[in-house]
Amino acid sequence: MNDLAVVGETLPVPIDPPAGKPLSEEDRAVLRRAVTVLEKPGLASRLSAAAGAPLDMIGRALPAPITETVASATEGAMRTALRVALATLPDKDVKPAGTALERIETEAGGRLSRLLGSSETRHKALAAVTGAVGGVLGLATLAVELPVSTTLMLRSIAEIAREEGEDLSDPESALACVQVFALGGRAGAETTVADSGYFAVRAALAKTMSEAARYAAHRSLLDAGAPPLVRLTAQIAARFGLVVSQKVAAQAVPVIGALGGAAVNAAFMDHFQSMARAHFAVRRLERAYGKDAVHAAYLEEKAALGLG
Repeated sequence: MNDLAVVGETLPVPIDPPAGKPLSEEDRAVLRRAVTVLEKPGLASRLSAAAGAPLDMIGRALPAPITETVASATEGAMRTALRVALATLPDKDVKPAGTALERIETEAGGRLSRLLGSSETRHKALAAVTGAVGGVLGLATLAVELPVSTTLMLRSIAEIAREEGEDLSDPESALACVQVFALGGRAGAETTVADSGYFAVRAALAKTMSEAARYAAHRSLLDAGAPPLVRLTAQIAARFGLVVSQKVAAQAVPVIGALGGAAVNAAFMDHFQSMARAHFAVRRLERAYGKDAVHAAYLEEKAALGLG
């Protein structure tokens, strides 16, 4: 890794592996599984099964007041996730700036991580508990329940990232955990967002991801109101909001109750765990073979699977 001087700062510059190295058969199979998950997530069908609701109900547009509530809750959840990612995932002393409540939320996230350990099953179980509360009390709890369940998902995503070789002391890797929330839905049957294929989403977020990582790299005090973090929060929240709307629709089934709410949140957690495994598998292959080689192989597998 070389160094690059940028406006008085020295930043590490990753060097791609030599071009032309073909993927092994084993890694081709890993990539093929990742393509299937990333290009055909199927969240709506999972939520439909969990809630016992018709599939078309999950994809139906929500009334404007509910949409506004979802958007506000999603923005709040992403602000919390971003603070947690940058302040407690890396092994360094970084303090979140902001309101007293925001600092308490972030520090609580760190304590929660230590209590939970690294069990995906425990993360999923606690997400189910928050879903049970939402299933009983409904939309009124979304502003509280969503940041909690999102933080639980982020912890599970971070553990998967570490298993795939990510160094979460690097802000870019920590932010890649938050990026997973933008990968949850796709255009077509489940969403109407244009250019929402996996690499298209990564490309759309690349500039703001880079700016946010550069901002976080050399600061011991993080201000959630800093423009790079605000822009990244807004971009990810816009995409995450699509799948949160599906979750809200599933939990709006009149007879869902606590058990149904728990099942919906467990399905939501399982979905993002699957997306994280696929996302960080692709990133691991990129470190081994180079981004261009993996991108080309990804497109080949996507075409072969009929997902182009």
